[in-house]
Amino acid sequence: MEKKRILTGDRPTGKMHLGHYVGSIKNRVALQDQYECYFIIADLHMLTTKPTKEDILAIRDHIRDMVLDYLACGIDPARSTIYLQSAVPAVYELNLIFEMMISLNRLTGLPSLKEMARNAHIDSEAVPFGLIGYPVLQTADIMTPKAHLVPVGKDNEAHIELARDIIRRFNQYYGEVFPLPEVLLSDVPSLIGIDGKGKMSKSANNAIYLSDDQKTVEKKIRSMYTDPNRLRVDDKGTVEGNPVFIYHDVFNPDRAEVEDLKTRYREGRVSDVEVKERLIVAMNNFLNPIRSRRQEFEADKGLVEKIVYDGTMKVIEISQGTIKEARSAMGLGGAWNKISRIARER
Repeated sequence: MEKKRILTGDRPTGKMHLGHYVGSIKNRVALQDQYECYFIIADLHMLTTKPTKEDILAIRDHIRDMVLDYLACGIDPARSTIYLQSAVPAVYELNLIFEMMISLNRLTGLPSLKEMARNAHIDSEAVPFGLIGYPVLQTADIMTPKAHLVPVGKDNEAHIELARDIIRRFNQYYGEVFPLPEVLLSDVPSLIGIDGKGKMSKSANNAIYLSDDQKTVEKKIRSMYTDPNRLRVDDKGTVEGNPVFIYHDVFNPDRAEVEDLKTRYREGRVSDVEVKERLIVAMNNFLNPIRSRRQEFEADKGLVEKIVYDGTMKVIEISQGTIKEARSAMGLGGAWNKISRIARER
């Protein structure tokens, strides 16, 4: 039996951090063995919040950095397809067609869009049409390779339900052209930033990047927040919610060491310095293989570009058949075909 297709991806904002790894990349690497995976470099989605020419030009380098991190973490272009959204003409056409299948009220009712506008510092009275239509473009992304499944967390399930509504209406009007996409629910954990004030993000400047060198990682971990109420080494400390111990739980495979550190921390028998030093060792042990693979891929000139080119051409070929089928089902092109035939015969 053919594997079901999965569509997921990222906006190309540059190098990826530990939060990306925990929240999505680790899961994607595992999915490659079960599904036919399509990973979209969603550069058109960047236009919904950053439409300036400077932002668009910066995407070129961001794409390379992002794909290098993909490869270094284990995403295999021999088993998965990595492609550039803006280079696939079908995305634009499907987006236009699907816009006719959904009401404005349905779109503006999504809480996530208001959150995106706030995060992009866009006034509620100046939200671009493209941002309101973000979920419609996502639907076009999903249907470009006719994906069956979309991995999302619980908080993004509403976007896929909206995509299902669009596809249901299209299929109701014109016939069963598109598969009804299903949610592949996954526990998408967020990783707290090194400042302890929120999830790890580039904009908050609280991230450890997958490509950070050992000295940079050491510097960042030494600056991490711990228990603010613990003033001396012999003070009893709190482990729960403590960023340093959260990172130990995720990235330190030596469970005995982690439990020993937790016990001594609660009893006031270990310093924050020692706990951080142990984390520095564990973190660099985790990142060293990723750094090494990234350097190898980066040294292979043109490799990233070839992978993205091949993946994009594959999706273009697939989507041409999809668009042809959709247009035929809708009756689009009939008038032009008649006009062309008569004009040629004249």
